[in-house]
Amino acid sequence: MTAEYASFAGRSVLVKVPATSANLGPGFDTLGIALSLYDELVVTARADPGVSVHVTGVGAGEVPTDETNLVVRAIAFAFEQLGQPLPGLTLSATNVIPHGRGLGSSAAAIVSGIMAAKGLLDGVVEVDSSTLLRLATELEGHPDNVAPALFGGLTIAWTTKDGPAHKRLLVHRGVSPVVFVPETTLSTKLARSLQPASVPHEDATFNVSRSALLVAALIQSPELLLAATEDRLHQSYRASAMPETDTLIRMLRDAGLAAVVSGAGPSLLVLGSDPAQRLFAADLVGEHSVTTWRALMLAVDLKGATVVPHPVETPLL
Repeated sequence: MTAEYASFAGRSVLVKVPATSANLGPGFDTLGIALSLYDELVVTARADPGVSVHVTGVGAGEVPTDETNLVVRAIAFAFEQLGQPLPGLTLSATNVIPHGRGLGSSAAAIVSGIMAAKGLLDGVVEVDSSTLLRLATELEGHPDNVAPALFGGLTIAWTTKDGPAHKRLLVHRGVSPVVFVPETTLSTKLARSLQPASVPHEDATFNVSRSALLVAALIQSPELLLAATEDRLHQSYRASAMPETDTLIRMLRDAGLAAVVSGAGPSLLVLGSDPAQRLFAADLVGEHSVTTWRALMLAVDLKGATVVPHPVETPLL
């Protein structure tokens, strides 16, 4: 065992990270919410160099199992930024968050890695919330998904000259999310490429008003969710890439339900003002959808990402 690995080898942590839905209609690149659907990860530091990755569930047989794995890259990035030598790693990931469907799977992977690094470095380097957000944002590119994944609840995220910042808010207990997940995927890069470089002043003003209203609706007045989730900045421009999502959202909104694209799509999110609206939405989607959509009746996650010590079951050689 080399001296630089001595303080880490044998440490093992369990990380749990929620799915997220960003934008929520008008809050483009700013608002995000954590949902009660979780990826779990066990990371163990080894004395010998190298990486071993085992994935079960979503992405098994598809995601990389070497140093190019996004979780591994996030761990390595965090260790580097915190000035610590990277030990050998054994990772065991149990994934349930759908990939490429607008539920923050890449943010969850990044946050899993950052939190694993935090846990492995406990007592060696103290990592505060602002550092966690900075590291995750640097990897993800924007904070709207990583903020709720890290901190839970409803988050407002923004960028300052000193880096990303966030405000976490508690969501009204009457808000009842349901996510409809299709079998098809959509690249976030493709979705972003469909947006124009500028929008009319009237549309920008419209979204400012709806974003402000949406915060009030989510924390205090769920009965305003339908009006508060109107959007003119991004959803209509992306509609051509996910026509059935767009059709279902229009149908649900015509029925009085606060339906929006979840993140970059193609999943759609309905923010019910009470649990009965979720069942109504599921009936409507089942009746009007052309392809198969999986309904996930979820709660708002209140904790965000967690990391705890994990017992090592077998001695490390």
